Order: sequence, then structure tokens, then C-alpha cells
Amino acid sequence: MTERYSVIKMGRLCPSSAIKEAAEKAQADYALLQIGNGKIEWGTTALRRLVQVADDSGAAMVYADAEDHPLIDYQEGSLRDDFDFGEAVLVRTSLLRQYIIYSTRAWKYAAFYDLRLFLSRNGELLHLNEKLYRVAENAEETDSEKQQFAYVDPRNREVQVEMEQACTEHLALLGALVDTSRYGVPDFDAYEFATEASVVIPVRDRQKTIADAVNSALSQQTTFRYNVIVVDNHSTDGTTETLRRLASEDERLIHIVPERTDLGIGGCWNMAIMSEHCGRFAVQLDSDDLYSSADTLERIVKAFREQRAAMVVGSYRMCDFDLNTLPPGLIDHREWTAENGANNALRINGLGAPRAFFTPLVRQLPFPNTSYGEDYAMGLAFSRRFPIGRIYDELYLCRRWTGNSDHALSIEKINANNLYKDRLRTIELRARKRG
Repeated sequence: MTERYSVIKMGRLCPSSAIKEAAEKAQADYALLQIGNGKIEWGTTALRRLVQVADDSGAAMVYADAEDHPLIDYQEGSLRDDFDFGEAVLVRTSLLRQYIIYSTRAWKYAAFYDLRLFLSRNGELLHLNEKLYRVAENAEETDSEKQQFAYVDPRNREVQVEMEQACTEHLALLGALVDTSRYGVPDFDAYEFATEASVVIPVRDRQKTIADAVNSALSQQTTFRYNVIVVDNHSTDGTTETLRRLASEDERLIHIVPERTDLGIGGCWNMAIMSEHCGRFAVQLDSDDLYSSADTLERIVKAFREQRAAMVVGSYRMCDFDLNTLPPGLIDHREWTAENGANNALRINGLGAPRAFFTPLVRQLPFPNTSYGEDYAMGLAFSRRFPIGRIYDELYLCRRWTGNSDHALSIEKINANNLYKDRLRTIELRARKRG
């Protein structure tokens, strides 16, 4: 059976020359590309099983789970360049050689990413959810390797430019590029609002941080009227009592407790947006976090009108609970451009913070009722239809602490989150292909 595949070692980040060398070395029906940095111990019949599945399914690529490291299914919207295929993939050699003929770019980093996008256009990338191997030894990633995979790290800009180019070309071939020249422009003055802006804070059981967040919002200095809408999703830890006290001290604080008990963060956002108290612009503040300064809200509202945007996204600094900066520091998402940001949004895993929306449009296009990815779903949908404004200066402090909802996630939870965001991308990709 060993003559059915050729084993070739390469990296997830690799130049075009590595793919060309792999195609030249692959003399069998399949090329087994070792793309991870671990030492693999295959099961006794594992490689035979991979080849059998490739034969039976006709897949362009097959990848399988490792012990203690389950993977997720690849789908049409699995466009992020950090998709986890595990340590090795089995690729049909005929397609590998076709790619070498097809590809005219000299990639420095994005060759494997471009290859798997090519394979996805020419066949199936099949996840075999069987534990076929274990990683006996996994070399520690260097800092530079970690930086290369972090799309938010400014030190990784050269890698990200290539990944964006590969993804954009893929979308063009699928007929899924957004034509920003056809964007609609929102009419901000077509609707009457009692307040110009509302800071929206969904919360559940954040007694430790909610007062900080609310006071940060109420301390904003603006030239317009605004309020703060907190949707208290049935807290049980004292959060509700804290909010009642704060609301009694400042009439700008609107404290809403939903009747429904099935709301996620997106559902709480919908309650705030549909409230009669909601202002013309709805601006995000998570219950763990703070605005960087007293002029954050003023700057966001100004950006709406100056950039004629339906959504505005700022920049944030990662910090601990004591506001000490955490790596990579300021996250400004400078990969976003007015010309191609809407397309690159399908590759990256988020658009930034704080996020703000023109309220009438959200009332037409509500949030999904989830507690993960709801903001990303809105960003994708908005970017297909309208301009998204950007502020690249720090506006927001994103606090990371042991009580955070994203602290120390299990591999199962990470996989569930990634699967959902890939699903959002699949839905959006299909919408864009339909035009």
C-alpha cells in the first residue's frame, strides 16, 4: 500500500517553491503533506484508511482527527487561513500537479493556503472524523510562528497581505466579490430619534465589572443627547441590584430585564435596538470592558456622518483587569480597506471593536440570537450592502481576566465556535454569489 502515496514535509506557511517541490516528489497517486511541526505516530492501518477513503469518496483532500485533537468539517465558507487540518493532509497528486500549472504567483507564505482554496474549487476537502494518529512530540512554536498566524498582529502584515490576495482571487473565481461601487448610502435624517446615540450593554452575571462599564459609558462627553441601554439577561449574582441602583442615580441609564429566558447576546441586542429608547446610532460596550476616553462616543457618531457609513468599527487595546497592556496591544484591524475590506472580512475572524450601527438598518436586519459570532454575522451582512467606517485610533479597552467568557476555552468549545463562524461565512458567501 505504501506505493499509493508519497510523504512530503512542508509547513502551513510556505512558498510556492515548496508546493512545486512537493508536486515533483509525489510519484504515487496521493501526496501525504505533513504540514504540522509535530512528530506523528500513525495507527497501524491509518494510512491505508486515508487512501481508501480518498479512493472511495473521490475527494481532492482528506484529513483526519488525532488523539485528543478533534477537528471540524470543511465547508464552503471555511475561508480563514488558520483552518485546522491537523498535522497532515492527503492530497490527490493529479490535482497537486494541476495546481502547479495553474498557479502563476510566487507566494512567499500563502502557497498552501492558495493550494487548498484551489483544491476546494476542484473537489471536496473531506474530514474523516476518525482518530488515525497521535502527535508523539510537538515542537514548541517560536514567537515568530505564533505572530504569523495572528491576523491581528501588526508584525504579521506581510503574511496577511498575501493571504488576503489569495482569498480575494478565490472569491473572484467564485463570483462572490462585493462591488463597493454599488453600495447603498444611509440617510441618517430620514428618521426622528429622541437621542442621537445609545450605548448598548448586554449583561448576565457580571457584578464585578458592570458598574465600571456603565460608568465608562455615562462619563462620555458629547455635543448630543445619548443614553445607555443595559439588557440584563436574568442575572443572579447581584448585577441586577447594581443596575437598579445606578439607574436610580442617572436617568440616562435604561435598565431592561427581558421577559424571555432564551436570549443570547444577539437577542439582547435586538431588544435594545427595538426599544423606544434606542437612539439613531447604537454603540457596543461589553459588560467586561471600558471606553478608552470620554470622547469615544463623540468620535464614533462623527465618523458615521463623515464617512457616510452604516456601521462604524473602532480599535481596541488588549489589557488585563488592571488595564496593563497584553500582547499584541492595540488591535486596529488595518487590514481593512475601503476597497477590499468587505471581501477580506470572509477570511478573518472578526472586524474589531467597538462596533456601532445605524439603528434603522439593524431593525430591518436583526442580530442572530446567539452568544458568539453575532457581531461578526452583522459585520458580514452590512459589508455586503453598505460602507463600514473605520477609526484606527484606540477607543476601547478589552479586558481579559479569568472570569471572561472566552477564558481558557476547551478544544470542543473552540471547534464549536469555529464551526459556527464558518457557517456564517458559508451563508454570506452564497448570498454574495447570488448577487
